[in-house]
Amino acid sequence: MAKQDLRDRTGALLGTIETKSDGKQELRDRTGSLKGVYDPKSNQTRDRTGSLVGSGNLLTSLLH
Repeated sequence: MAKQDLRDRTGALLGTIETKSDGKQELRDRTGSLKGVYDPKSNQTRDRTGSLVGSGNLLTSLLH
């Protein structure tokens, strides 16, 4: 499982993306709350409630 920190231009942490053993990627905000999941097998991104956001990896669009 790999973790990638997402930071703004000043270096402040915005969130993290963790790649799970099954290939799915989870986006969490800086407080650790789940924001969404990308499934490379279906090529779909879903928000924290499971609603479809769109095709492809759109995780970073879920950070506000």
